[in-house]
Order: sequence, then C-alpha cells, then structure tokens
Amino acid sequence: MTFAELTAFAGRHPLLSLALAGLTIALIVNEIASLFSGVRRIGPAQLTGLINRDNALVVDLRSPGEFEKGHIAGSKNVQPSQFDPENKQLAAAKALPVVLVCRVGQTAGGAAKRLRKAGFANVSVLDGGIQAWQGADLPLVKGR
Repeated sequence: MTFAELTAFAGRHPLLSLALAGLTIALIVNEIASLFSGVRRIGPAQLTGLINRDNALVVDLRSPGEFEKGHIAGSKNVQPSQFDPENKQLAAAKALPVVLVCRVGQTAGGAAKRLRKAGFANVSVLDGGIQAWQGADLPLVKGR
C-alpha cells in the first residue's frame, strides 16, 4: 500500500482513522506507564524460578471459589476488597519477592502498584494471570 492510498483511505473513512489513531496512542501510553510503574510482569517460567530459588510469596487475588478450583501451590488467597498492603502479615514479606496473580493479570496490576507505594521493593505480576499458568501446562492445586 502506498502513502497516497493510505491518505485516500483516511479521507474516505475519517472515523476509522481517528479510532485507529486513538487506539494506537492508548496502547503506547499504557506501555510507557507499565515501564515506569516499577512493577515487573513475569511469565510462568520466571514465577517457578522465583518460587523455587527465592521463596517468593504468591498472592492469588481471585475469588475463594476460583481459588479452590485450582491455584498455584503455596499461594495465599486474598480478596481484592480485603487487600491491604499495610497488613501485619504482609509486612514480614517486604524483603521477599511478592508475585500477584489474578485471572488474566489486570486486577493484580493495581494491587501491585499499591504494594510498591507501601514500600515493597520486589513486586511482580504474573503476566496473563492463572490462564497463562494453565496455558504453560503447569500444575494447579485444588482445595484450600
């Protein structure tokens, strides 16, 4: 496609062109914000390494029902509404790597920012959430 064809298309379809430009800008802003948030996004293989090597604390933010159907071994279930970075139980984990897990990775991002503000230095989010963990064919534990 030539530049002339592209500009002709934009002239014929101004709303589509504006929507594309808006989505592109939103994606760029989101990626830049992620880079400067201080929260790392890690994959299932990296999480496995953190658990085995550094005794990472894994916090699962899904509902109790979802947690009981299957969760990462050793993870702690905390509801987003009850998630308090100032909690005495979490204070002991400030020196540990903390990895937050939710269904697809969105809820965990907001909780991770709260932990960073509370002074946690090593905070990560499982990119893709529990679905990414399952997609990597890694095991889940059922029950509490």
